[in-house]
Amino acid sequence: MAEGELKDMEQFFDDLSDSFSGTEPEVHKTSVVGLFLRHMILAYNKLSFSQVYKLYTALQQYFQNDEKKPGTDESDMELTNTEELEGKMEKEELDVPLREEEVSCSGPLSQKQAEYFLSQQASLLKNDETKALTPVSLQKELNNLLKFNPDFAEAHYLSYLNSLRVQDVFSSTHSLLHYFDRLILTGAESKSNGDEGYGRSLRYAALNLAALHCRFGHYQQAELALQEAIRIAQESNDHVCLQHCLSWLYILEQKIFDSCVLLEHSVNKSLHFGLPRAFAGKAANKLMDALKDSDLLHWKHSLSELIDISIAQKTAIWRLYGRSTMALQQAQTLLSMNSLEAVNVGVQQNNTESFAVVLCHLAELHAEQGYFPAASEILKHLKERFPSNSQHAQLWMLFDQKIQFERAMNDGRYHTADSLVAGITALNSIEGVYRKAIVLKAQNQMSEAHQLLQKLLIHCQKIKNTEMVISVLLSIAELYWRSSCHTIALPVLLQALALSREYSLQYLASETLLNLAFSQLILGIPEQALNILHTAIEPVLAHGAVLDKGCAMFLVAKCQVASAASYTPEKKMEALESAIVNLNEAKTYFAKVDCKEQLRDVLYYQARLFHTLGKTQERNKCAMLFRQLHQELPAHGVPLINAFK
Repeated sequence: MAEGELKDMEQFFDDLSDSFSGTEPEVHKTSVVGLFLRHMILAYNKLSFSQVYKLYTALQQYFQNDEKKPGTDESDMELTNTEELEGKMEKEELDVPLREEEVSCSGPLSQKQAEYFLSQQASLLKNDETKALTPVSLQKELNNLLKFNPDFAEAHYLSYLNSLRVQDVFSSTHSLLHYFDRLILTGAESKSNGDEGYGRSLRYAALNLAALHCRFGHYQQAELALQEAIRIAQESNDHVCLQHCLSWLYILEQKIFDSCVLLEHSVNKSLHFGLPRAFAGKAANKLMDALKDSDLLHWKHSLSELIDISIAQKTAIWRLYGRSTMALQQAQTLLSMNSLEAVNVGVQQNNTESFAVVLCHLAELHAEQGYFPAASEILKHLKERFPSNSQHAQLWMLFDQKIQFERAMNDGRYHTADSLVAGITALNSIEGVYRKAIVLKAQNQMSEAHQLLQKLLIHCQKIKNTEMVISVLLSIAELYWRSSCHTIALPVLLQALALSREYSLQYLASETLLNLAFSQLILGIPEQALNILHTAIEPVLAHGAVLDKGCAMFLVAKCQVASAASYTPEKKMEALESAIVNLNEAKTYFAKVDCKEQLRDVLYYQARLFHTLGKTQERNKCAMLFRQLHQELPAHGVPLINAFK
């Protein structure tokens, strides 16, 4: 056949059919060989003319390559299967000049081999992206598959997933459209869905296209695709597809402008279909009850991926509420879980977005408590588990930049912190702008920081980012203190307190109360400030970051010193001694996160208190340490009392 013409191969398959005819056929139809031959004949008959020609070309190439191998024994040929021969062929140097695309591929795969390859790579992309082929290698293999079978819909879909890994909007869109085109043309959907198959493919194609455009920030194109999906779903009376469309419509509208009506409609429809729900601003117990109801369904049906997502959500929610201990518990729960899904041996399960989110929160929690080496180890693990070209790499990139930024600010290296702002902004524009304002505030560029914070406040109020709104309000209040506008800061703080209580953000509420206590200290009512501190400091010490704990204890000491002015001499000495104890605790916290500016301020306070108490040796020691830090750090000329953090 290889030395002849194409018609010789056609004749061969025609002759094969005659093997089953006659009263005594050469091969029985139900025998192993008979089943294999029938399967081969059916596969050949399904080939198009171009595919037949490619098969014949591949046969010629195979024959010529094998003919050039010296000393091949016939017995070896009989005992060697096709895959082993192909493996040997790849290792030998071929004398025949081949095109580049022919060298990169070993030849056409059977339908079963292709399906196995696609399912294996899809599973690796989902569970352990590091063990999947690199984006370039995988695309080369997929191009080879599509060269021999352009109508292979699943190959187009894997190409779409591969393009998403490298954020290639053109290739991902191209592959997604080809996938649904081939799905409709081959009739794969209609076989399993009856007459609905064609329409179902069209509406889900439009929905997937909308999701793709939304992911890349092409909101106008996403809106057009979503409208098309809604129209087709309404014509087909597909309520499930419409519910998906409604959810995406809310996400899309939220990107463009505020639309709470869509969210309420979505929640009502979710209730109708028995889906779990969450209400903005509800207390933690009610929200967790809603998540518990959905978790029962997930565990009942062993929905491993949804269980992981639920635990990751609870980790983020507990952090939002300011309960770091509970967030840590949820993170450890997910990391210690064995997956319910069966995976191949050697595949690292759970390299999903949920695990990336949990590990990022874990790294940040360790950094907040001053365990920077542990945070670095977690980030190192994240980089190995989710390489920079993977789809979830942006998560750890953002957290890594944020942790570096906080360390630079604590250390007084504002130029380093400023250089990190660009990287944070590229990954999250809101976080980047907020941190730029923090750097400007630290550099005493008050007017520039105020303008930036005002613009950010308006934007966050528009998109209803309540957590950032409160953080911005606290920063604006601090700007007013530094500008000696203490009375203007009070309404801003009360607005932040009302928002944090309305949305049950306990930790932010406690931080706002600490700021209010500081305002009362500045306004000359330290006794009232101490009363507020006694109610607000407990959540900070229980769940707060080390820096916040230090600031809180420093504030307590300041209030104790200010209150002692009206005490009797004996009681005043006791109050000052107590303040020194609290300053020692604050100093320990600040040293843990290497916050040199705050350490300098604490040492200054301690030196003054020891001087008042007549403890010369302790005063001199604090004064010496203060001078060392004062020479190392720049002095901005800001009065010490006007800074809470």
